[in-house]
Amino acid sequence: MDRMVLHRMEYYGYHGVFAEERKLGQRYYIDLEIDMDLSEAGRNDDLTKTINYAEIHELVKQIVENKSFQLIEALGEHIASSLLDTYTIINALTVKVTKPHPPFDIHFEGVTVELRRTRK
Repeated sequence: MDRMVLHRMEYYGYHGVFAEERKLGQRYYIDLEIDMDLSEAGRNDDLTKTINYAEIHELVKQIVENKSFQLIEALGEHIASSLLDTYTIINALTVKVTKPHPPFDIHFEGVTVELRRTRK
């Protein structure tokens, strides 16, 4: 299966368990791996036979920046289900949501959840 990969899309969102996180917000990075058949798009050089990644970026932006979730797992699940609902060409996808600066008094570079979903 062919794959389109969107690396480290950056957004500013208001997600977190703590009220302060949902009030102040922070950066989030989203990576997508989208499995689909790209052969017809490649053979015919036809954008209508694939997914316009600018549209994907905008859809993800609307979710990250205009909705609020306590868990990055829920944010990732909403992104995955929205993409599968919107684009029937998608067979499966992986969504990675990275929160680079969790509000803890411990030292690490961030936390990432990775969700893999397949069309049923």
